[in-house]
Amino acid sequence: MSTIRSTGLLTAALLCASLAVAQENEGAQQNEGAQRKTEIDATAQATLDKLLEQHPDARGLYDKAAGYAAFTATKAGFLVTGGGGTGVAVNKGTAARKYMRMGTGGIGLGIGAQRYDLIVLFEDEAHLNRFVEGGWDASASAQAAAGSDGVTLSSSFVGGVAVFQLTDRGLMAQADVSGTRFWVIDDLN
Repeated sequence: MSTIRSTGLLTAALLCASLAVAQENEGAQQNEGAQRKTEIDATAQATLDKLLEQHPDARGLYDKAAGYAAFTATKAGFLVTGGGGTGVAVNKGTAARKYMRMGTGGIGLGIGAQRYDLIVLFEDEAHLNRFVEGGWDASASAQAAAGSDGVTLSSSFVGGVAVFQLTDRGLMAQADVSGTRFWVIDDLN
């Protein structure tokens, strides 16, 4: 009988230890998720601040926008290009946030890699919601202009969105998001 009792106590102790480890792992995953959200939020805010600081004309669109999405991405290729990044879509009215990924691919003659930031401003909640839900048509290239090259910054929404692509050289004259897909990161939402 003492063997049965010892086995029962040992089983109970192992079960309690397993539950404690499982709870600790769950807590660690939640901390990692919270830390990742904080990093994405900080990067998105820095990107938005950079756009508004370097190109004050973008402020008018931002002020009118119902929300925005900010991504940091890398694109590379040799004949075939591919890239991806992470970011967040923000509803300015409710402060609701959706953490997202982006991926892009295509065929081109370029060789090399480029890191860039992408800001999408949404004219209304319908366009923002469509973007977050995956129904945004990214095949249409959006125009954004660079002040340093003598081209004026776009001051209107095109199809309910305004897209700005920032590189280390500044705002690109053409923010091309064709072939780009955006999706929600389930683990962070």
